[in-house]
Amino acid sequence: MTFAIITKDAEGSATTRSTHQDAHKRYLDHNRAHLVAAGAMLQDDGATAHGGILLVEFETRKEVETFVREDPFWDAGVFGNITITRWRKAFVAGKRID
Repeated sequence: MTFAIITKDAEGSATTRSTHQDAHKRYLDHNRAHLVAAGAMLQDDGATAHGGILLVEFETRKEVETFVREDPFWDAGVFGNITITRWRKAFVAGKRID
């Protein structure tokens, strides 16, 4: 099943995000088999991250919750708000999925 994970950074966590960015990317790399897509949400300056969107494949919500809790950003306190929801593919790479 595909899930969307939408994270918003905690207030004042920019330095913490920067400090733990490499560990976060290594974690995602280690879990690449579950990733459909992942990336940071950016401020209008196009450079400053304020959260992220991940599309992941897991069998259960519990597995997704564990995936989020094991992310180095979780322990570091980067995440201020997290939304997890099932996601249905409709269009991917400009192609409609039926």
